[in-house]
Amino acid sequence: MLKGFFNVPKAVNEPVKSYAPNSPEKAAVLAAYKKMWNETIDVPMYIGKEEIRTGNTKTMSAPHDHQHIVGTYHLAEKTHVDKAISSALEARTTWANLAWEQRAAIFLKAAELIAGPYRARINAATMIAQSKTIFQAEIDAACELIDFLRFNVEFMTQIYQDQPKSVSDVWNRVEYRPLEGFIYAITPFNFTAIAANLPASAALMGNTVVWKPSDSQVFSAKIIIDVFKEAGVPDGVINVVFGDPVMITDTVLAHPDFAGVHYTGSTFVFKEIWKKIGNNIHIYKTYPRIVGETGGKDFVMVHPSANVKQVVANTIRGAFEFQGQKCSAASRAYFPKSLWNNIKEEMGKELATIKMGSPEDFSNFVTAVIHEGSFNKLTSYIDQAKKDADAEVIFGGNYDKSKGYFIEPTVILTTNPKYATMETELFGPVLTVYVYEDANWSESLKLVDQTSEYALTGAIFSQDRYAIEEATIALQNSAGNFYINDKPTGAVVGMQPFGGARASGTNDKAGSMQNLLRWVSPRTIKETFVTPVDYRYPFLGE
Repeated sequence: MLKGFFNVPKAVNEPVKSYAPNSPEKAAVLAAYKKMWNETIDVPMYIGKEEIRTGNTKTMSAPHDHQHIVGTYHLAEKTHVDKAISSALEARTTWANLAWEQRAAIFLKAAELIAGPYRARINAATMIAQSKTIFQAEIDAACELIDFLRFNVEFMTQIYQDQPKSVSDVWNRVEYRPLEGFIYAITPFNFTAIAANLPASAALMGNTVVWKPSDSQVFSAKIIIDVFKEAGVPDGVINVVFGDPVMITDTVLAHPDFAGVHYTGSTFVFKEIWKKIGNNIHIYKTYPRIVGETGGKDFVMVHPSANVKQVVANTIRGAFEFQGQKCSAASRAYFPKSLWNNIKEEMGKELATIKMGSPEDFSNFVTAVIHEGSFNKLTSYIDQAKKDADAEVIFGGNYDKSKGYFIEPTVILTTNPKYATMETELFGPVLTVYVYEDANWSESLKLVDQTSEYALTGAIFSQDRYAIEEATIALQNSAGNFYINDKPTGAVVGMQPFGGARASGTNDKAGSMQNLLRWVSPRTIKETFVTPVDYRYPFLGE
């Protein structure tokens, strides 16, 4: 294929705005925040060309002020899920046959809408719905989502350019067809960018989608829907349903045209989905693609040669930004005994400066956890650590849900490397520390590798290149995203493709060609220009 035919705009990472005092972007996002805070929106389901309101609704509120209602959304019955599937299948033929550059143009336009007129709105919605600080909203809802949309187009064109060898009398080519059927996208609360990318990446490759956002993210999902509509995503390509996740999933997975699931969420739910797909395998027209990114119990491993200030700054960022509600968040740390006193002193000094409260106040570093269920789970582990003989809460440990679901950044010190909070994914602002003997560095690497069922992210800190190499080799199966002298969070599209193995998912690397390849089914076409007319080969001659 001609290279010039794939002359799409070169993808570049969206710059992060500063939101410094008196900056125009700060004024814009605060104005959008206040406007959205004082409105009450009504979010229908979007199925085909219809906006469906069932009257069976749930309310939406901000985690940092849970009594304040910002809107309602409508819940599906089984008939609505069936209708969404039918709508996706009806739209599939036209969408799949649309020229690739027309699909690309839609999502490139969506990126520009977010970069420009929608930036303040999508950031403000994410601040309200998910209680993200402005910086966390900016790097997620704006920058990462823009990057996903732009880079996916570039990755798509690279896939299409990957063609087999041809010779003078035979032209060989590969057609990257969308999957036969529809895709089911299930998205989490914690990243607005992920909520948009899971349905959009499959749609970009010519698939049609039934999308179920998290109940805790519907408010900002509405902005995604608005952007996609204005960008020109046709009716039926991405159908949006809300409601009982078990009912919706069971309905989707029972359909013979189910062709794949794009999932981010809990490990248990993903395994249950996989099991249901296996149980239903004989009813499907094709073998469904199963793509999932799930949990993490992400580590920080520190060598005695490490720089203490670097360790503390990056551990605090990795563990407590967005209240630890990232699947990549640092939640277990291994510190050498020789550095522990200095690390503890520096960490205590830094944690004492952290402010907590509403994201509308830009001086707050952390805000609230997502909902009461999360709050109750996290505080139960904190309370237990206060009682256990082999654990001690050395920083934080206080909490209050009277207005919002606020939990202080909490550090637990344990003498038991297999203590519950060293192994269990908590998804909150809780870091557990184990102090190892310096002489046990190599043995401690084995401990890091064997402690968790997850293998999503991990970080090592060292100024010793031999130790760095040893850890890189010893921990090769412990993290799909591995960081050297950096926090284990903050993967950037086009730079660090994201995903982990073991119980952390299928490691199909969102933000890369690997992920997009999961949403196509290649067809090889061989065209012979001068076709033989005699079956006989030369070896048959006398």
